[in-house]
Amino acid sequence: MIEADLIVIGAGPGGYATAARVAADGGKVIVVERDYLGGTCLNRGCIPTKALCRSAEVAATVAEAEAFGIEVEGFSFNYPKAVERKNEVVASLREGVATVLSKAEIVKGDAVFTGPHTIKVGDEEYCAPKIIIATGSRPASLPVPGAEYAVNSDFILDMTALPSSLIIVGGGVIGMEFASIFNAFGVKVTVLEYCPEILPPFDEEIAKRLRMSLKKRGIEIVTSAQVTSISSGLTVECAVKGKPKAFSADMVLIAVGRTPVVPQGAAEAGIELTPRGAIKVDGNMETTVPGVYAIGDVNGICMLAHAAEAQGKVALGEKQRLDIIPSAVFTMPECAMVGLTEKQCAERGLAFKIGKATFRANGKALAMGEPDGLVKVITSDNGKLLGCHICGAHAADLVQEAATLMTADMPASALCDAVHSHPTLGETVAAAVAASL
Repeated sequence: MIEADLIVIGAGPGGYATAARVAADGGKVIVVERDYLGGTCLNRGCIPTKALCRSAEVAATVAEAEAFGIEVEGFSFNYPKAVERKNEVVASLREGVATVLSKAEIVKGDAVFTGPHTIKVGDEEYCAPKIIIATGSRPASLPVPGAEYAVNSDFILDMTALPSSLIIVGGGVIGMEFASIFNAFGVKVTVLEYCPEILPPFDEEIAKRLRMSLKKRGIEIVTSAQVTSISSGLTVECAVKGKPKAFSADMVLIAVGRTPVVPQGAAEAGIELTPRGAIKVDGNMETTVPGVYAIGDVNGICMLAHAAEAQGKVALGEKQRLDIIPSAVFTMPECAMVGLTEKQCAERGLAFKIGKATFRANGKALAMGEPDGLVKVITSDNGKLLGCHICGAHAADLVQEAATLMTADMPASALCDAVHSHPTLGETVAAAVAASL
């Protein structure tokens, strides 16, 4: 039996960042990882998709270069080269994670709980007074006949040849990012979304704006579409607002979310799950077994890499605002949000005001050739920022200013009091907040 101060199961963003903090303070930390360091985010999620997003952005920029006075003749797109670059980015960052974990012991293999505070990896057994489960999630499938003929996000990130046409089942974050990427690569893309609007967690006005923008780029988006079957010939049968319809393509991607990966033996060790199969935790990220914690996708609270890292800090006893977590979709244009949507505010009976600012009125946006954008903020009757929602270039970066203000619990007017350099996209956020006060 090998003893440690802390065992972390899973070396994704939540796991490795938390382990590194304890190891840096002199604690004996064992990190168990069955796959590559960095978890889903680094190897099969955030980073590889962002690398492909950048390739897609460059392709779109070159295609539209003439509008900027640049003449480009006969350019072609080399997808295998883009994949090669993506893999290089991932490998480089993976090495960085290994450096961050240099003071921890890394054990390769599957962790199996053999007791409340003991695990087994291969033939070796380990124990610690504190265990943090950070095992992440895997792509979810769809319970319909023929789902096995479709591919998931893991597969599509590893392929080195492009299909001529692609059906994406699911208009959430994952589905819309891939739709935007492959559309820029020249693939005919169709998105089938079950809900009345894409990006269900986002503000409806922002989601609609993105949908209309992507339709202009040639992406077919069908909402209120319930997929009923997928044939071996890759024809997707579905009911669109109750009426039967069929769509065919060279490839079908199922992007309907992710499912928590719970370590074997967890239930026998006394760790309870939620009805949705995630590990049940309290406000401190502690499971039903004292001293055992679960952070990140595996607890199902917020399936975002930065949320996992923040939850890791809470598991270590640090203070962290987990109710204010910004999220972004790296489409073209980007979308980002933090806080409550207009619909959520109305459902909670909150008194609120709306402020908006368009990119079309912003000098930097026009100079960039990115006029299609909107910033929408929601403020309370006492002048606090309740939510910020953006569709437009660099939305993922712009939303952070609002997130910082909300985390500090400062009045919304403080954002307007700060002088914003001109011309910058950040002026749109200040203008939207000013319009709400």
